[in-house]
Amino acid sequence: MRINRTLLATALVVVALVIQVSVLARLQLPGAVPDLLLLTVLGLAFVYGPVSGSLIGFGAGLLADLAPPADHAAGRYALVLCVIGYLAGLVRPENGQLKSAFAPMAAVVAAAIGSTLLYAGVGALVGDTAARHVGLGSLLFTAAVYDLLLAPFTVPLIMALARRTENDPIAEASSGSNDVAAGWLASGTGLRIGNQRGGLRAKAARNRAARAGRIKGVKRL
Repeated sequence: MRINRTLLATALVVVALVIQVSVLARLQLPGAVPDLLLLTVLGLAFVYGPVSGSLIGFGAGLLADLAPPADHAAGRYALVLCVIGYLAGLVRPENGQLKSAFAPMAAVVAAAIGSTLLYAGVGALVGDTAARHVGLGSLLFTAAVYDLLLAPFTVPLIMALARRTENDPIAEASSGSNDVAAGWLASGTGLRIGNQRGGLRAKAARNRAARAGRIKGVKRL
């Protein structure tokens, strides 16, 4: 990934994980916990594509696996978010810009349900049966509802930030400032900055032609 992508993704994932662990996990809502980390991966994958989405998902999931109070095997959630990030990148909007709210909201619901099922499935393979005691149906419903309610406040903002890194706003701002400076110089001095040499040469040629015309006129007289 590019450096600007890596820096932005790292910052957003760390912030999302801190909020996830320190705020959302302490709300004690019935059923599942709102998954801000999942929404962050979705927003970035919608702009960056499947490869970057899978890498970001793996890194975010691995941090969640290692962050306290983790009570499951390391790498379990990393696998889940890696798959979700890759699939979300495959259905990203054209140019990373949303044209309607239906498609991304449907993707959020599918990701919430898919990540819960995949997490429970991987847990069953390693002997973790916690989902059975809580109730898988309740987890699926509450995960979809919570993530769907949280998505309008997070996914568009994350996508907007990701698009800014893709458009390289620093270079654009620098280019814009150069254009403003050039325009200010041109208006203040009357010189054409880009074609200054060409303008001076043309002016000198016109002066020579006018001088030659005056000389010929004198000789004729």
